[in-house]
Amino acid sequence: MKQDYYLGISEEGFHRVAYTEWGKPNNTDIPIICVHGLTRNGRDFDELASHFSYLGSHLYCPDIVGRGESDWLKNPLHYTFEQYIADMNTLIARTGAKQVDWIGTSLGGLIGMMMASMPKSPIRRLILNDVGAQIPVRGISRLSKYAGRDPDFSTYEEAKEYLQAIHAEVGHLSDKQWDKITRNSIRQVAPNKYITKIDHGIKISPTKSKIAWNMLLHPHKAFEGTLFDVDLWSTWRKITCPSLILHGEYSDILVPSIIQKMQKIHPGTESVTIPGVGHAPSLMDLEQQQLIYDWLMKS
Repeated sequence: MKQDYYLGISEEGFHRVAYTEWGKPNNTDIPIICVHGLTRNGRDFDELASHFSYLGSHLYCPDIVGRGESDWLKNPLHYTFEQYIADMNTLIARTGAKQVDWIGTSLGGLIGMMMASMPKSPIRRLILNDVGAQIPVRGISRLSKYAGRDPDFSTYEEAKEYLQAIHAEVGHLSDKQWDKITRNSIRQVAPNKYITKIDHGIKISPTKSKIAWNMLLHPHKAFEGTLFDVDLWSTWRKITCPSLILHGEYSDILVPSIIQKMQKIHPGTESVTIPGVGHAPSLMDLEQQQLIYDWLMKS
């Protein structure tokens, strides 16, 4: 594993986007970009990336701006999908590859969908980890209760208990795995003060983002009873690359009816339900990792 950063650019100027790189580039394999969820960071993929790199893959796991080791933006309204897409495009350019495979958890999946839907997209294969073309309002409501609202902690154990509580649905993890998540999620800023590695200015959908507004403001939703759902159906219809959907059995972000509609639009889309978990599968389980690897290695 190698840690590095590159410079993204926004209206504020340049900002650092940190990432971890696993494995070594070669002339035959396509790099894999792994992008985390709304309040998480790229180190969530450590175990998956370690396994994949052992098998010979080359991976990049970025911290989206405002998270992890990446810089925070001064104005929270600059945390937009447009910004995330621009930063991830810069990362793809850094790989030097003409094509990449994409594994996106939650927000990372939404970014992947948007990029895969664009003309001449470099995304060859797309894996959506517990996110789809529509996100029910009840799931958004739950996420909004803690997104950007993390408290400060006086001890490491206090932080660990908090993270275990808000991410309880990711599946059964060992105490060692929760320690790893905690270490990668917090920083100590004073003798008795720990904070999470996320800008508290980050919210669900910044009003400055044209993409976010387009996802939320669709008049036809009133007739479907999904007035406040996030809607990416027009985006999904434009995607042509092979796609795999991972679905947490108890997820409130991705439900079976949405998967069925996505597969009706693109019949070749594959779907796997991960039993016993909600939003979102941690991908720290070896069986989940091997499932993903085998799918990506299909010719």
